[in-house]
Parts: sequence; structure tokens; C-alpha cells
Amino acid sequence: MIATPLLNKLLNRIALYDDALAYKELFVLYHSKLVQFSTSITHSKESAEEVVSDVFLKIWNTRINLTRIENFHLYVYIVTKNASINCLLRQKKNKAFSLDETVVEFRSIYSDPEQLMITGEMFRRLSNAINGLPPKCRMIFKLIKEDGLKHKEVAQLLNLSIKTVENQMTIALRKVGQSINFNLPKAAHN
Repeated sequence: MIATPLLNKLLNRIALYDDALAYKELFVLYHSKLVQFSTSITHSKESAEEVVSDVFLKIWNTRINLTRIENFHLYVYIVTKNASINCLLRQKKNKAFSLDETVVEFRSIYSDPEQLMITGEMFRRLSNAINGLPPKCRMIFKLIKEDGLKHKEVAQLLNLSIKTVENQMTIALRKVGQSINFNLPKAAHN
């Protein structure tokens, strides 16, 4: 998740000074995560790119109001979700959106060099475990672990109860933990 002081500084520069460089920084911070999120809804990278471009155009066009947004991180995900659903509905008239139809690609929760020392086998097991989760569970896991949203924010974003989000995270963590469990005594003797 983007540090709040940096985010507030960028939003202030954009809202108060029409700062295009701050806008570009904001775009770089959010673009790939929002495209991935939108792709999980629209099932199309091209549509997702278009949706996210529209979201950022809306942000620029309404920049004067950016300082009034209480939680920009959640706001930008909600706007992206709504725009993605609208895009999907335009493409597939009369088809309802369901979390169970989302396709979530999990990148990696590890970003610093120490954490990158995860073994290939461990990474394979982790990826398989995450990809084996039910769609709603995988989406919740990704939004919390990779995108840095809080349980309450995910509940708001996906129109779920906080308890449902907590239960889905418990299921995800249990399944992931079981999948990556190595037999340490056996491995230590080899």
C-alpha cells in the first residue's frame, strides 16, 4: 500500500497546483494494480487498460475535489470496480457481475531482497495454493496481501460483510499454509 503521507502530498499537489508530475507519480503508483484488479472483473486486459485510463481521466478532471476524499486508496478501487462492471455490462448486456467469475492473477507479496530469497519450490507451491483458491477467496487474499487494502476496505469494495472477508482470509491462509508445509524433519536429514 502507498504510504499515506506520500499519497496526501501527491493529492494536494494535484488538487491545489494542477501538478502534472504529481499526477504522473500517482498514475505510476496505482496503474498496474488497478489494471490487474479491473482485468479480474472484465476478463480483458484491453478493457481493463481502457477502464483504468478512464478512471485516471476522471481523477484529473475532478482534481479540485481530491483533498475532500477521506480514503483515496479505497476510493480509487471502488471507482475502478464500478467502471469495470459498467464496461462488462456494456459488453455483455443483461449479464450480472459475480465475484465468483473474477480471474485473479497473483503476482508476489515479496518485494524486498531478503524476501525474494524464497526457493523456487516454495514459490511454486505458494502460487499453486493461491491459484487453487476459490475466485472470491483469491480476490480477497490478493486485495489484502498484495494490494494492501484493509479487511474493512475490502468488505466495502466488494459489498461483503467484514466477517465474510475475515472468514475468506482464514480459509485462504489455512489452504496456503497447508499447501506450502514442508516435512522439515525429513528435509533436515537429506
